[in-house]
Amino acid sequence: MSLVYGDGAADQALPKRPVGLAMRRGALGRCPKCGEGHLFDGFVTVAAQCPVCGEAMHHHRADDFPPYATIFIVGHVVVPAMYFVEKIWHPDLWIHAALWLPLTLILSVALLRPIKGAIIGLQWALYMHGFHPGGAEDDAPSGQTGGPAT
Repeated sequence: MSLVYGDGAADQALPKRPVGLAMRRGALGRCPKCGEGHLFDGFVTVAAQCPVCGEAMHHHRADDFPPYATIFIVGHVVVPAMYFVEKIWHPDLWIHAALWLPLTLILSVALLRPIKGAIIGLQWALYMHGFHPGGAEDDAPSGQTGGPAT
């Protein structure tokens, strides 16, 4: 099955990209296209393009979804665990604070980058936000080349 994008006579069929594989590669910090190049330049700063295959990444639009998904997942892990510990052992409040605050922070930091990578992989696989070949969003924002400085 191919995806069809465009308008009128300019329609073109695009090959279906593997969503699960692209998300897994992104979660591992790799290029969703080739799986070899690094997706990130910094902790959560996305590289302008893949250093191996040259796939442009500068136009991704993960925006606020990675932090939202991180909060959602961490909250659904920590809150039930906190409730379970309170119901079973009834520890003092300082023990709750000493246990759950660091755990929440560690889980949030540990999950943010893989979640952002998976979302970028999903966008790539579904031809979203500039990953559509020949789309208007393929151009780098003004003043940005999307590649290495010359």
